[in-house]
Amino acid sequence: MISPQQVQQTMARYIELVDACDIDGIRALYAENATVEDPVGSPQHVGIDAIDRFYREGLGKANARARQTGPVSASHAGSGAVPFCVDILWNGSPCSIQVIDVMEFDAEGRIRSMKAFWGEANVVPRDQS
Repeated sequence: MISPQQVQQTMARYIELVDACDIDGIRALYAENATVEDPVGSPQHVGIDAIDRFYREGLGKANARARQTGPVSASHAGSGAVPFCVDILWNGSPCSIQVIDVMEFDAEGRIRSMKAFWGEANVVPRDQS
């Protein structure tokens, strides 16, 4: 089982990779059969190829920046949650999306499930984020 410290390190690394728009690096964090639900309530992306497509078509085209806004909370059960902001242009205006990602990890320390909690209520003009 992955340790809470490994969860914290991997989730912090994930945000660094999102900030760098490093899709290959993000892909390497995921298990082959992982799922992504971003935002929660939208259709899941199942499997590494679908997840890769999701990041390339979204993050890869958005010129987004990301920053962690609080500590990673990690469990002894191989899961964690982290708050962060993603700065993007939303309908042509500079905005920040306030997000909480919840991830579950497999025994090898790869992400097996990622759920991103955010909605339009979490999209704020950048000067108010």
